[in-house]
Amino acid sequence: MTHILVIGGGIAGTATALALHKAGFDVTVHEAHPDTAEDIGAFLTLASNGMRALAELDASDVVTALGFPLRSMRVLDAQGSEMAQVPLGEADDTLLRYRCLRRGELSAALQAEAVRRGIGLSHGARLVSVENGPDEVTARFADGGIATGDLLVGADGLSSTVRQSIAPGVGPVYAGQSVYYGYTRSAPVAEDTGHITMVRGSSAAFGYAVSPDGEVYWFARVGGDAIPADALAHPTPSRWREQLVALLGKDDTPAADIVAASTDAIMATNATELPPGTPWRSGRTLITGDAAHAASPATGQGASMALEDAVILAKSLRDTPDPDSALSLYEACRRPRVEHNITASGEISRGTRAPSRPGGGPPPQRPGDDTLAAQLDWHRDLNTVTGTAD
Repeated sequence: MTHILVIGGGIAGTATALALHKAGFDVTVHEAHPDTAEDIGAFLTLASNGMRALAELDASDVVTALGFPLRSMRVLDAQGSEMAQVPLGEADDTLLRYRCLRRGELSAALQAEAVRRGIGLSHGARLVSVENGPDEVTARFADGGIATGDLLVGADGLSSTVRQSIAPGVGPVYAGQSVYYGYTRSAPVAEDTGHITMVRGSSAAFGYAVSPDGEVYWFARVGGDAIPADALAHPTPSRWREQLVALLGKDDTPAADIVAASTDAIMATNATELPPGTPWRSGRTLITGDAAHAASPATGQGASMALEDAVILAKSLRDTPDPDSALSLYEACRRPRVEHNITASGEISRGTRAPSRPGGGPPPQRPGDDTLAAQLDWHRDLNTVTGTAD
């Protein structure tokens, strides 16, 4: 296996390309969007596990130049009383600290790094079909272009075209919450940077963090019916702000005042998830990241899990000469962990599982937590780590 096609130039796809390139494969990335500005308004947090994966890709500097670190989490109840304040992840390690940053800026930075390393990356390449052959896989694009490779990796997100070629009819479903994102520089909060505050309100979950230059990043997760597709296609930020202020104003917390002070750049989306057990591969085609295991954002692990995927896929292909065995090894490593995240995050979004109480003991273990560092360690053979070596 020498040439690998990656479909999708977002976080998952570009990180996958960086990992495959580091493992010695010839790789090209095909991104449907005409530029790097997709989702420029929303933000995310990278957890310590995601930052560890980036470190193994020698991409820490690229990411730590963006956003700001989060060392701790403060939790408030609906009355504004502090329930707990705890360290976040591996806060003592500067490379592994949680980081808050805009999604679009992260994608753009990873794309720029891929190009700097000599990885081929094309924009405006919208995939329309995949053809698996005995010796190669062919991707056909809307502009008439064709690309062939030994393996095709679909990292093309929630509405994955590659997934439809593997599992026709399987797609994301509503996970029980709508999610709003916004920013303000005039909110009446006087807090230091370096931590995130989570508000467990009576009608919504709310979170905010203050950047070093005083900008407040915030999100709200609201249960109930999904936002209609027409409302998402024709956004009404001022109406969303009014609705959120009324909802959040029922509690004695800073949430309503933060939203009220925000600009009209408020974004909204519906939390969605893919059903566990979704097929990930067929022939010479594989899906990763949100295309394979999208989860609601309640656990904040989507981007970090995709970064883990990138490293472990590259190591699987590097350390296992037979491609079919390599993809089986990859799936065995990844499926229990990411599907646990789908389930846990969805239960939080639907209100059937309460978030763990900070300070109430060690956080619950996810599948693979005990072996993750070893699996991501670039210098360790993945077969040896997983006990599959002969």
